[in-house]
Amino acid sequence: MWRNRQRELSVAVAILAIAAILAGFAPAFFTFANVRDLALANVPVLIVAAGVTLIVITSELDISVGSQFAICSVAAGVFAISGLPMFAALIAATLTGALLGAVNGVLVAWVRIPSIVVTLAAMVALRDGLRWVTQGAWVQNLPPGFHWFGLPQASSEWITIGAAAAITALTAWGLRHLAAGRAVYATGSAANAARLTGIDTQYVVFTVFALTGALTGFAAALNAVRFEQIPSNAGIGLELKVIAAVVVGGVSITGGRGTMLGVILLGLIGPALTFLGFSAYWERAIEGGIILVAVSMDALSAQWRRNADLAAAYRG
Repeated sequence: MWRNRQRELSVAVAILAIAAILAGFAPAFFTFANVRDLALANVPVLIVAAGVTLIVITSELDISVGSQFAICSVAAGVFAISGLPMFAALIAATLTGALLGAVNGVLVAWVRIPSIVVTLAAMVALRDGLRWVTQGAWVQNLPPGFHWFGLPQASSEWITIGAAAAITALTAWGLRHLAAGRAVYATGSAANAARLTGIDTQYVVFTVFALTGALTGFAAALNAVRFEQIPSNAGIGLELKVIAAVVVGGVSITGGRGTMLGVILLGLIGPALTFLGFSAYWERAIEGGIILVAVSMDALSAQWRRNADLAAAYRG
């Protein structure tokens, strides 16, 4: 049991180590206001990571979520300015994300283009397309009911954090207890065997891409209501942080297994660097290093298992 949870235990130890350093050298980090802001800043990462977890478990990858996030953020503001009620604008932004994800899903599942190629192209095309449409301008003159959903800020903050926690919990529960979750694991671990058992693996891949797009749109809308203006360059670097959070949390980059941890560790890095007096520019370099270490650990673990299987077969 402990061996199966080695990655999660390592993440927990790293979080505790960072917390101990901050408690000793920057106790102001743990003020209520800072912890609240840290939680709100990482809500998009947590929600999008729930979807990317499903994609990675199916042995695919989506690096276009940052660009999707930007489009959905702008779309949420445009829908609200056009007169849609806030709830309708939230749904419209979510559907916009679902459509963008579905396009990726069709190209990966049925056209059979590698997901890294599809989503790399989508990342560039969507980001540059949005820049061309908006000319880099931010969405302004938002209606009064847009900011914090028209609710008191404290209430809206708790709703936002609660929604992220609920999505994470439901995703983790569904992966363990629903037939759809088992189909996701089966598609990633042994697609041919899954097809023989009646699982439509192409539909599974399409669905996880569309669902991730919907979650990205929902996260973008939740994040956009925090501000009085919406930047057209939102979500820059989101894909790196999400993928790092997913693989650090124990999801195998080769698919077939995984859990829902890692966002806390990745969310701590940037603010911790700032509070400790280091340049925040190191954040992305550290995130990239974390991805490299996590993927290397997966590769070494897989090699060890193969060697163990071969040794067992030889002895038999």
